[in-house]
Amino acid sequence: MADQKKLFIIDDTEVNRAILVEMFKDEFEIVEADDGDTGLKAIAETGDAKKIAAVLLDIIMPRVDGFAVLDQLVKKELHEKFPVILITAETATDIEREAYQKGAQDVIHKPFDPVIVRKKVDRAIELSEHRNELEERVAQQTQAIHKQFQALIAQQEKLNKANAELQDNNNRIIEVLCTIVEFRNMESGQHLQRIKGIVKIIATTLMHSFPQYGLNDHLIEVITNASAMHDVGKITIPDSILMKPGRLTADEFEVMKSHTTRGGEIVKMLKDLQDEEYLKISFDIARHHNERYDGNGYPDRLKGDEISIAAQLTSIADVYDALCSDRVYKSAYSPEKAHEMILAGECGVFNPDLLTSFELSRPELEALIAMTNAEE
Repeated sequence: MADQKKLFIIDDTEVNRAILVEMFKDEFEIVEADDGDTGLKAIAETGDAKKIAAVLLDIIMPRVDGFAVLDQLVKKELHEKFPVILITAETATDIEREAYQKGAQDVIHKPFDPVIVRKKVDRAIELSEHRNELEERVAQQTQAIHKQFQALIAQQEKLNKANAELQDNNNRIIEVLCTIVEFRNMESGQHLQRIKGIVKIIATTLMHSFPQYGLNDHLIEVITNASAMHDVGKITIPDSILMKPGRLTADEFEVMKSHTTRGGEIVKMLKDLQDEEYLKISFDIARHHNERYDGNGYPDRLKGDEISIAAQLTSIADVYDALCSDRVYKSAYSPEKAHEMILAGECGVFNPDLLTSFELSRPELEALIAMTNAEE
């Protein structure tokens, strides 16, 4: 029992608690509470959040209801340490939507279906443990690299040489992280090089054709290198979702979409190893490369010029490369077909100026695809 993690079941109905206890008593140390206030106190008394596997939390309770308990856990950022799964008898989507918006990992419905409940709880715990393990690993690796880098800086005789080493270290870190993502996603070894090449080609055309975007050679170089970070958050996505050959379920798609926010968090972990401009653009690209010009993207539903030109360039480059590449769920389209699909709006809405630059860049883009395909 001492080695078991705690599973909190907070529900004012005794029979509901008994059903859930019976399901999980062999796997976890069960902590029951019949109201929100008691549940919060029990969680606080646990001390170490690592000892908590999950919290199953009924929404409708007297005095302190489930949403109020969730608000307190979110305020203390505890929902990032362990999953909070809400329990409800309601079937309306408004309740689920509010639960997810407030920070719940998942929702289970009454009356309980043992198969569904177990699957959702196991999946939420697995995802949370995977995320926490990754955060700890990245933090440790970042700290180790930072110490090594500081030692390197101390040996440099000139400031310009130290700055050059800083940029080189940035690129190595990005290359390692993105190569891991590329490997887990079973993508071509040329994927990142193509993304960077596509971004640079379209950005250069945009700079000459539409100077109002303020692009210059330096900024294009930063955006090009930072674009490699666009999918770094996918390192947190379970293989069962990341490499699923068929269509994702709604729940699975919600997990997949989280790679944008998690990617931004991973970039923030590297703040001591990146200059401010590079950090800002890398974070923006990781979080916003799936936004769409008409506001139908994610995670922040940005619209139009609310989306940075760096994120927009990475977005169209990612879509174009995805169309031209073999994936677990499809075969590659020809570059000609990919162009037609993007210009016809089949892949979402893009900035008209960006589409013009994309079309003007077509010969260079097709040459890039042909060259990288030949190298594979």
